[in-house]
Amino acid sequence: MSPRTLGMAKAMLEAMVEEMESDPGVFLMGEDIAKQGGIFGQYRGLSDRFGSHRVRDTPISESVLVSSAVGAALTGTRPVVDIHFSDFLTCAMDELVNQAAKMSYMFGGQARVPLVVRAPEGAVNSAAAQHSQSLESWFCHTPGWRVVAPATPADAKGLLKSAIRCDDPVLYLEHKALYTRKGEVPEGELVVPLGSARVARPGRDVTILSWSLTLLKALTAAEQLAEEGIEAEVVDLRSLAPLDMDTIFTSVRRTRRVVVAHEAVGDCGLGAEISARVGEHCFADLDAPVRRVTNPGLPIPFAPSLEAAVLPQPDTIATAVRDTVRPQEVAA
Repeated sequence: MSPRTLGMAKAMLEAMVEEMESDPGVFLMGEDIAKQGGIFGQYRGLSDRFGSHRVRDTPISESVLVSSAVGAALTGTRPVVDIHFSDFLTCAMDELVNQAAKMSYMFGGQARVPLVVRAPEGAVNSAAAQHSQSLESWFCHTPGWRVVAPATPADAKGLLKSAIRCDDPVLYLEHKALYTRKGEVPEGELVVPLGSARVARPGRDVTILSWSLTLLKALTAAEQLAEEGIEAEVVDLRSLAPLDMDTIFTSVRRTRRVVVAHEAVGDCGLGAEISARVGEHCFADLDAPVRRVTNPGLPIPFAPSLEAAVLPQPDTIATAVRDTVRPQEVAA
């Protein structure tokens, strides 16, 4: 497969087209997706190509939207649901957490819910406290959900195709700041397995675990640290539920130091779970405590300077790495 350069939104659109062409049971539903192509234009052209019966505009009611999709999935179709902002997942929590997540378990595996919920997440352009959250840990905490959060166009396409083909509900988190990001995407069939991480940058001194937009900040921090002689290995988790613990443990046991960086609030965040698992299984391998770089526990502010201050940045990630690799030097 030869590589091409595509934007992330284009890569996801390509995945949708391929899956809708290959499986007539795949359809899309959401607010303003048929006429407007989605609030960020990520579905532009799908309605013209597949018609209104497969690209459906819905009323502005997330609970109705998700409950309809759950019912459709139970009948054997594969609905893809667009939620304008991940914050609005909260408007359909009963349908998402009490219905979609539990159906297969409660019916002893006789019922399947092949549902994909696409939700733009993260802070960008002063969208403020109600349109900027990262809520992945809520769904990672709920048995029955699979959760993915790609950082590259290739993973965006490959993970979306896997999500659509999955017989379990999948929350597909797409960071709003990444829609225009470009990268190489191979031509032809591209499927990235759910539950697989990737080493985005090899290193020997410390492991940085991250995903989505923060993964790019971690890579920037790693470049800065390399100039100081610190070689950081950056692991893109990309699949958050289930986590690829084998890749995480392999990296940790090699570098013996860990920094976890994510945009979501730190308290009860996914970084805390990862830190606990590393402590349980790799304690004897660690030369320093696991460190986290996260939102300190605040709503996302409107002011650009304050928005930047509460989010992980390359400099704050680099500082955490220095404190992990060279604690005596940093303390001095």
